[in-house]
Amino acid sequence: MNRRDFLQYGLASFAAAALPLPAFAAFPERPIKLIVPFSPGGATDVVGRLWAERMKTKFGTVVIENKGGGGGVIGATEVARSTPNGETLLFGNSSTQVIIPAIAEKPPYDPVKDFQAVYMMAISPTCIVVHESVPVKTLKEFIDYARANPAKLSYGSAGAGTMTNLSGELFKELIGAQGITHIPYKGSAPGVTDLASGHIPMMTPNVGGPLLQFHATGKVRILAIAANKRLAAAPDIPTAVEAGLPGMVAANFNGLFAPVGVPKDVVKALADETKAAMADRQLQDLMIKSGFEPVLDSGPEPAQKEVESEYARWTPIIKKIGFKVQ
Repeated sequence: MNRRDFLQYGLASFAAAALPLPAFAAFPERPIKLIVPFSPGGATDVVGRLWAERMKTKFGTVVIENKGGGGGVIGATEVARSTPNGETLLFGNSSTQVIIPAIAEKPPYDPVKDFQAVYMMAISPTCIVVHESVPVKTLKEFIDYARANPAKLSYGSAGAGTMTNLSGELFKELIGAQGITHIPYKGSAPGVTDLASGHIPMMTPNVGGPLLQFHATGKVRILAIAANKRLAAAPDIPTAVEAGLPGMVAANFNGLFAPVGVPKDVVKALADETKAAMADRQLQDLMIKSGFEPVLDSGPEPAQKEVESEYARWTPIIKKIGFKVQ
């Protein structure tokens, strides 16, 4: 199932299944603006649109604005500086809430002080994938090839400063092949398209529906998943750790964030309705088929702890490998 089918099927199903409820007391007075700080079609955009469609029956109109650029910093900064009334929200991820604040010399916002986490909806691991023309079948073979031919290789990412960029740099560091060139895209979708077309030989994207389809047809080879366990949607693909590369764990969380100062009852209402939506087995199945790992038991407190935990985990790694926006 590709992302377009995933969206069309998922949104139509939710629109038919959800029953309108009375509007929440004094929220919102105007339509909710959900900012997705990446291009349409990427992992974060897909999950954000599913959330927005479900919430329309609970809170009224939800308008999505894709504001890509800077690894997500442009859209995230706008939300951080918005009026904290619950009418402007961020559908962010590890890039906006962990990586950008960790690598910037003067971060435009603080992920803990300027944002209130509402709910983590999904985990989207990155992977190591090559075009069919690359003469390897396994991660071990590719590591040997990359060490011998670093100057011949380039890898695509969803943008400078994103988790997919960090995943690529971590891979280079772990195998000792610094000569591999980084090619940033404005989101994963255009990069995956270029990879399948043979314009780039390698990518370290989040796993998604189109990528899994290209893998199934043989246009690309997903050599390993950068996660602690195999994906439910692709149990035949090993993790990088299983394939012999310890430490290669890099996954995006995708979730809802509000600017700090939004009333607690509004945050609770958003979190409660999101949790109710995540209990829908149909939603879970759709997410799994598109490469996501749904999170069923989140909320403001666990989501905030996840941000803080990931920030603490990645900061020393980023410093060790000298990761910077390229």
